[in-house]
This record gives sequence, C-alpha cells and structure tokens, in this order.
Amino acid sequence: MKALVLMPTYNEVGILSSSVSHLLATAPEVDLLIIDDNSPDGTGRLADELAEDNSRISVLHRPEKQGLGEAYVAGFAWGLAQDYSHFIQMDSDGSHRPEDLSELLSAAVSADLVIGSRWVAGGEVRNWPAIRMLISRLGNRYASFMLGSSVKDMTAGFRVYSRGLLEELPIKGIQAHGYGFQVEMTYQTQRLGQKIVEVPITFVERESGQSKMTLGIVLEAFWLCTLWGLGRLFRR
Repeated sequence: MKALVLMPTYNEVGILSSSVSHLLATAPEVDLLIIDDNSPDGTGRLADELAEDNSRISVLHRPEKQGLGEAYVAGFAWGLAQDYSHFIQMDSDGSHRPEDLSELLSAAVSADLVIGSRWVAGGEVRNWPAIRMLISRLGNRYASFMLGSSVKDMTAGFRVYSRGLLEELPIKGIQAHGYGFQVEMTYQTQRLGQKIVEVPITFVERESGQSKMTLGIVLEAFWLCTLWGLGRLFRR
C-alpha cells in the first residue's frame, strides 16, 4: 500500500504546521499533498516552506477558492498521475486525528471506500455544541434515507479511497462543490456496488481559525440529496 493524504487548505496558516507535523510523525507510511486555493493569509507560502524541508510533502497551488469538491478532484488527478494505491481525505485544521488513520488504512486493505465515522458505535465528537450535533445527525439521516444507504456518516470528510475505485468513479462529473461532495462520492460508490466500510473515529472541533461551513454549503447538500433521491425513485 502506498498512500497519499490529500489536505485542502484555505487560510489555515495558524494551524497547518502543527497539523502536518502531527500527521507525518504519527503516520510515517503516508505522503502528503497540500492543496491550497491561493489563501490570502499566506498558507500557500507556508506549505511550500514545509515541502522544502520534507520530501514527503508536495503542494498543489490553485488560482482561487473553488470549493472543497473541486480541490479534492484536483488532488485525485494529481495523485492518480503518480503510483499511489490509496488516497486519504483529511482536514487541515486538526479535527481529523492522525491516531485514527491506522484503523482506516487497515480496513482499506479489503474495502474500496473507508469512512471515518462519527455516528457509528464507538465514534465520538468533541467540543461541538448540541445544535451542531443535531444538524449533523439529522442531515446524515436525511441523506441516507433519500439515497437508500446504510452509511451512517455520509458527510464525513475523513476517508480512504482505493485507486481502483477512483478510476471507476465519474469524478469529473461530480456536481457538489461543498460538503455535499462527500455525500455524492459515497452515493456514486454505492451505485457502483463497491464495498464501503465505516470505522469509528474521534472528531475534534478545530481550536483555531474559522470553519468553512456556510448556510449555502448546507443548502447545496440538502438540495442535491433531494434531487439524487428523487432521481433514484424514478429510476426504479
């Protein structure tokens, strides 16, 4: 297994160094691609400095902020052009713990998509207010219901894809730009009949910087889930 971590960034100059050092020290078997959307706070410059000091780090610069989905699509394309066998999605703000990564990679030996899940037995969320936990739980239940999925954490951003799966998925035709991207990728994997496994993780709310979640991102995910769900019913 040769694994590449994809880490999108936008205005994360205050947390990126610690997130990267923690990851590389905890998971010596992975390489890292930082995908920066021309952060005005200098995150891209910092990423270049980190890459100069460590050969396991590469940086992909994009001209502007175009959404989480577009960043991952660009990262997948970059990694597929190399010889990586597995691709790991991971946030740059420290919310995804590198300590959980070994369990995900172990599951990836026999699964096409491994999801680090907050909402299966053993999963945990730290430092979220009750209203945010409620919104996440209800949103995931709605997505699973509309898309006929047994996955508990459709919106999870900590996950591992096999190379074979990414080569089959219609990545260039992905519609969602925000966190709905995670739902869409899960749904498309399900439609292909590929194996999906959820592994419990501990999700820790960021300690610095600002969340990229907006009302527009939530509404996009809700609207697209509704469209995909209705499309699924009409195809029956």
